[in-house]
Amino acid sequence: MTGLPDDVTPLLLAIDHVGIAVPDLDASIAFHRDVLGLVVLHEETNEEQGVREAMIGAAGAPEGSTLIQLLAPLSPESTIAKFIDRSGPGLQQLAYRVADVEAVSAALRERGLRLLYDGPRRGTGGSRINFVHPKDTGGVLVELVEPPVAGSGEVGGEHAAHG
Repeated sequence: MTGLPDDVTPLLLAIDHVGIAVPDLDASIAFHRDVLGLVVLHEETNEEQGVREAMIGAAGAPEGSTLIQLLAPLSPESTIAKFIDRSGPGLQQLAYRVADVEAVSAALRERGLRLLYDGPRRGTGGSRINFVHPKDTGGVLVELVEPPVAGSGEVGGEHAAHG
């Protein structure tokens, strides 16, 4: 029993991560590591998204655990820089893990939601991502994250499937 109406199929597998916009990635990593005891699990620059980012989590947490994504702008024109200018540093997105980002995007469009991209984009570690417009989700930017296929040559291992 899911508690869902009969005509609603579950689309989301788990909360993948929470994205935090930060002006200085290194300072934010140091805070989360030195004060909170979290560890960096993955770090990369994503030119397409205009960010330098790090995925952090609790040391020894089981694979698939929810992570924190720190996002720092690469330029003043990036989406994250504009977010920080408008809202200040802080929570920027809630990301859900999905099995098929294209199928979930299509289902959400059928339900009347707007997605930011016509098709998936590349996310962290080779994941495929899309976003649901915050005006359709109560003001929260929702990210859909499809993990990369195992053996795809992308970043592998624990927690590598984040957008």
